[in-house]
Amino acid sequence: MTAIAPRRSGIGTHFKNGVLLLASIVFSLVAAEAAVRFIDGYGMTSWPLSEPRAANDAKGDLMDQVPRAPGVDRAWFFTDPAPLLSRVEPPADWWKLYHAIEANPVGGFTFRPIDAFKAWNSVFVGDPCKNRIVHFAPGQLWVYDPHDGQPLPPYRFLPDATLPGGLVTNQMGWRGAPIEEPRGVKTVRIVFVGSSTTVDPHHVPFSWPEFVGHYLNVWAKAKGLPVHFEVLNAGRESIISTDIAAVVQSEVLPLRPDLVLYYEGGNQFWLPSLVPKGKLPQGTPQRPAAGREPPQWLQNLALYSALATRVQAALLSANAQDDGKEWPKPDYPFVWPQGLDEQDPDLAYPKLPINLNLIERDLDHIRRDVESIGAQFALSSFVWMVKDGLVLDPARHKYIIEQLNVANYPFRYRDIERLARFQNRFLAKYAATYGMPFVDIAGNSPLNPDLFIDAVHTNYAGSRIRGWTTFNLLLPTVEQHLADGSWPRPWPAGVPNALPPFQPRHITFACRQ
Repeated sequence: MTAIAPRRSGIGTHFKNGVLLLASIVFSLVAAEAAVRFIDGYGMTSWPLSEPRAANDAKGDLMDQVPRAPGVDRAWFFTDPAPLLSRVEPPADWWKLYHAIEANPVGGFTFRPIDAFKAWNSVFVGDPCKNRIVHFAPGQLWVYDPHDGQPLPPYRFLPDATLPGGLVTNQMGWRGAPIEEPRGVKTVRIVFVGSSTTVDPHHVPFSWPEFVGHYLNVWAKAKGLPVHFEVLNAGRESIISTDIAAVVQSEVLPLRPDLVLYYEGGNQFWLPSLVPKGKLPQGTPQRPAAGREPPQWLQNLALYSALATRVQAALLSANAQDDGKEWPKPDYPFVWPQGLDEQDPDLAYPKLPINLNLIERDLDHIRRDVESIGAQFALSSFVWMVKDGLVLDPARHKYIIEQLNVANYPFRYRDIERLARFQNRFLAKYAATYGMPFVDIAGNSPLNPDLFIDAVHTNYAGSRIRGWTTFNLLLPTVEQHLADGSWPRPWPAGVPNALPPFQPRHITFACRQ
C-alpha cells in the first residue's frame, strides 16, 4: 500500500508570494522615485529633497542675454568659487535650539529660528523683555556692545561660524570666506551692502556678490594682472537704508574698501504712498479656486519624496482655476505727485513716493562716509520680478504670485512695475548727480521667473546670473582704476590694519508671561 504524503501547508507559499509582492512594490516605488528625481532635477541622495536642479543650474541661453564686457570669456560663467574651507557642521546644541524654535514659533515670524544665532546690538535690545523682537526669544540671546554706542544696525551674524541653515561667516560676521588680515598690498577690496536680496538665501553655497569676486579673479588671472579682488558681503536680512548706513559707518569703514556697492529696493517699497489717505480698498485677496487639498501626511512626505511631490501637485491642480494670471483686484486711486517728473526724478522733491526721501538722506550719509576714506560709492538698480500682463506657473512660481497678489494687495502689477522703474530712475539720477558708478542690474538681467524664489529674491541660478551681470557691468570701472593706478590703494600710514574686534557674549533672561 502506497503511503500518501502529507499535504504541504499553503501558509509558507502565501508568505513567500507576499514577500515577493512587497519586494516588487518597494522596488517599483524606489525606481519611480529615482526616475522622478532625475526628470525633475532633484538630487538622487538628498534627504530632505534639495531644490530642483533648474533652481540651481543657470542655463547658457539666459546667461547669453547678459551683455558681456570686452575680453570676457563666456566659459567663465560656468565656473564656481573655491569651496569655503571654514564651512563646518554646526554644534549639536545649536541644531537643538534651532529646531526647538522651529517647532514652537512663539510670536509667529517675529523671532525666527535663525534669529537665535545673530549677535544682537545690546543698545538696540535694551531690556530683552521689552524689546518688540527679542522678547520672543527662548530665554537666551547673543549680544554685542557697539563701539559707537548706537542702536543700529540692530544685529550682526555670529562671527567665524557655520550657522544652522547653512550660512558661513567670517571674522566680521559677514557672509563668506575669511577676510585678509592685514589686507594684501595687491588686494582690491570691494564691499556689497544691502538686505536679504544681497546676503542671499543662507542655504546656497555662494551669494551673488561672492560670484562677482570669483569672476573678477578669473578675469585678472586670464589677463595676467598681479592683483587680487576681495569681494565681501555685508548684507543681512530685514534691514532698511538707515540700518545699511549704520553698517557702513560702524563695520565697513574700518576695513577701508576701495569700492562700496549698495543694492536694496524692497524693504521700503511702500506702495500706499501714492494712494490718498483713507482711499485704499480694504478686504482680502480673491484667490482663484484651488484644487483638492492634499492630506497632511502627503504634504509631509513631499518634503522628502519627489514622487509624493508629483502626487501633491496633481491633487492641487485637479479642478483648480488658477491660470497663473494676475488675480482680480479692486479699483483704487493712484495719484502721481503733482510736479514730479516721472521720467526725470527731482532729487529735491519734498514728498517722493516709496520712502525715497528717507533713502536719499541715508545714501547721502553713506556717500560722505565712503568718500571720507577715499573710497568710491556705487549704486545699483533693483530688480522686481513683475510686469504688466505677467503670467506665472501656479506651482513653480507660487511665492512670486503670493508676494505680488497677497503681500502687495490690492496693487496691480502695472503699478508695482511703474514704481519699480521710477525707483531705478531715481537711483540712476542720484548716481549721475554725484558722479558715482551706476550698475544697472535690472536693465541688463533676464526677467525670468524661473530665476526667482519670490518677487525680489533669486534662487541659486538667479544669483549666478546676477553675479555675472554685476561683474560685467563693474568691469569698466575696475579697468579704469587699474589703468590709472588708483587701485589697489596703499593702506594709510598710521592707520591700524587689524580688523575691529567683534566678540559677542551670551546672555540668558526670563520674561514674565
